[in-house]
Amino acid sequence: MKVTVYTDGGSRGNPGVAGSGSVVYSEAGETLAEIAYVVGQKSSNNVAEYHGLLRGLEAARDLGATEVDVYMDSKLVVEQMSGRWKIKHPDMQELALAARALAGGFTSVTYTWVPRAKNKKADELSNVAMDAAAAGADPGIVGAAPATPKDFSPASLSDAPRTRFILLRHGQTQHSVEKVYSGSSDPALTEAGRQQAERAARALALLGPVDAIVSSPQARARETAEVCARELGVAEVSGNDGFREVDFGAFEGLTRDECVERYGEEFGAWEASISVAPPGGESLAALHRRVTRARLKLQEAHAGKTVLVVTHVTPIKSVLRQALGVGGEVFRHVFLDLAGVSVVDFYGDFGVVRCVNDVAHLR
Repeated sequence: MKVTVYTDGGSRGNPGVAGSGSVVYSEAGETLAEIAYVVGQKSSNNVAEYHGLLRGLEAARDLGATEVDVYMDSKLVVEQMSGRWKIKHPDMQELALAARALAGGFTSVTYTWVPRAKNKKADELSNVAMDAAAAGADPGIVGAAPATPKDFSPASLSDAPRTRFILLRHGQTQHSVEKVYSGSSDPALTEAGRQQAERAARALALLGPVDAIVSSPQARARETAEVCARELGVAEVSGNDGFREVDFGAFEGLTRDECVERYGEEFGAWEASISVAPPGGESLAALHRRVTRARLKLQEAHAGKTVLVVTHVTPIKSVLRQALGVGGEVFRHVFLDLAGVSVVDFYGDFGVVRCVNDVAHLR
């Protein structure tokens, strides 16, 4: 199997907080793996770039690849790994040896330089990792489990405060009734949607104190959040653009059948890959990076607290994916009802899914 790996790394301060990003694609262009990796609190750009390469090669190995084409915007690493430039720095010598050992397990590995503009996904992932490093995360994959997950229990991570995210999907809108894609548009709740919000709010009151309420800026989420705030006695709802719904672009306001009829090829490509965006819209992979950044910042601001996040289907699936440490299949294989409740705890970077799509309050 042949794969393509795009990698990047960066340091804020050089040396400073550092992280790397790696993306693995199939020959057909399907995203097979995305890795955001915290390198450390005081590392250089070049060291971070090597870590991006290592994580990408490791992912390719774990996927069973036999041939790998690596693309990086680091001329230094590309030339050194190609054997055309010498490696003088001891840290990079060690990292290069590790990369060559990994590369030796493949039938072939090529290294190609690309401009930064063509390496945006890996760059975004490296920024996710640097955000996590700046928040104090230890070196490792963002959202990954500890080395011995079988021994995990909340008590064993007593040094990492539990931050609980209660994730509530908004109530019904007219778009929900019509079963059309509703992302960037801003419909209000229907009367049924307001009733769903009220029932969800009463159910949430039974879960215990909520320290803060954060909402997508879109009207349907804000209205639902305000109902919850009144019931829970929380004075303020904070808007957070990171939790807005995915932008469906040209598919906005259309049913699935209409999308197939009008945009057959583009729609098929979008359904087949989370890295493909609708015409004029946003890919699920891009949304996942956006929501990951928002979640990390929210967790830093409310460490050890309980936060109610009122949002939409795909941002909730993104948080579930972060907690589970799995790939993009979550977006295709998890169903979330209107006004459904999911609960996720984070202990540092370790996520625990407590419940998914609880709708008992609607029955």
